[in-house]
Amino acid sequence: MEVVLGVPRNPAEKIVSREEAAARVAKWTGQSRRTVFTNGCFDLLHQGHVQYLLAARRLGDALAVGINSDVSIHRIKGSHRPILPEQERAEILASMECVDLVILFDEDDPGDLIAALRPLVLVKGADWPKARIIGRETVEALNGQVVNLPMVEGRSTSNIIKTILDRYGKGNEPAG
Repeated sequence: MEVVLGVPRNPAEKIVSREEAAARVAKWTGQSRRTVFTNGCFDLLHQGHVQYLLAARRLGDALAVGINSDVSIHRIKGSHRPILPEQERAEILASMECVDLVILFDEDDPGDLIAALRPLVLVKGADWPKARIIGRETVEALNGQVVNLPMVEGRSTSNIIKTILDRYGKGNEPAG
């Protein structure tokens, strides 16, 4: 296993259970490393996700990403989502150099996961008012920081799906 600053570089080794993630974050915290946490569906990874994750990682020494499981997304967004299954979404995120841990969770919100990990930085997009960010109280109780990052205008999974349907949903078959 190739390890850089205590973080596996093999993407498969970055996808871990909640318990393993908590142990790694506790170890990093004991080494005075700041762990940043964010979460989301990360379905159809796009430029907005990439810029967001890169910016989040710059706020600390390690980036832990919670991913809603397929069953969680079904409850939140309906049976038509996600487009990509959870293991594929996890592997795509884990392959990014800026991501140090990927944790799947079945709950509709990441509150329990944040409480288990105890990150020192919690990041959400600017579309979330700080008062509504789940886990804010947990991180602030640790004297941590809650950060809103700007969104990339016009970049979203919903917009990608709409573009695909507009182009190919009316009997138009994709070339190739």
